[in-house]
Amino acid sequence: MDIAFIITIFMIGFVGSFVSGMVGIGGSIIKYPMLLYIPALLGFSAFTAHEVSGISAVQVFFATIGGVWAYRKGGYLNKTLIIYMGSSVLLGSFIGAYGSRFLSESGINIVYGILATIAAIMMFIPKKGLDDQDMNSVTFNKWLAAGLAFAVGVGAGIVGAAGAFILVPIMLVVLKIPTRMTIATSLAITFISSIGATVGKISTGQVLLVPAIIMVIASLIASPLGAHFGKRVNTKILQWILALLIVATSIKIWLDIFS
Repeated sequence: MDIAFIITIFMIGFVGSFVSGMVGIGGSIIKYPMLLYIPALLGFSAFTAHEVSGISAVQVFFATIGGVWAYRKGGYLNKTLIIYMGSSVLLGSFIGAYGSRFLSESGINIVYGILATIAAIMMFIPKKGLDDQDMNSVTFNKWLAAGLAFAVGVGAGIVGAAGAFILVPIMLVVLKIPTRMTIATSLAITFISSIGATVGKISTGQVLLVPAIIMVIASLIASPLGAHFGKRVNTKILQWILALLIVATSIKIWLDIFS
């Protein structure tokens, strides 16, 4: 592995993890297609979908640690939401990650495309007034939250994500959680989900160690920087950044599936 390839992987990890910390996602929504396409475009050996999902799973695990740490004292973490959604997404992500060994390359990409499309649609469903809600008075349907988290976990585990790129719109639109609480809490849920995805991918031999380590180093540097920056940006801007990332990725994945 030459230095140019190492730098390429590092930059993919850095950019994706900065966005991860800033908008409360594990970063796979953009790093999955970046790892899939950029190395090959630059003349390096292309990663397979299984390898990309394995690298992503390990990287997301470490990326979310920095993000959660940055938000730990802000008062935005909803412990009840973390318990219900976290336990469900953990089980679902392990099942999805372990079962992904039986899927083809195109099968993994189709699952990713479906998740990204659903998330893109949900991000543009209008919501009003939630950001003015008192953080201590937030309520939600616990079993609906748990059921949706399990379903997302299965799909996200297949592609090596932690599911935050679809958990975030679910929390905003379906569960009616305020934006800043959603961003902070989703990072904690994403961390829990990434445990199941990582264990499932490693146990089935889908993780390339060196690229994963490079991505982890980039994540530990960039994710806290992104979370720090995210605290100082208007919540509407954060939502639009996330929505645009999801839409762009969804379009690219479906074009490739049907090309």
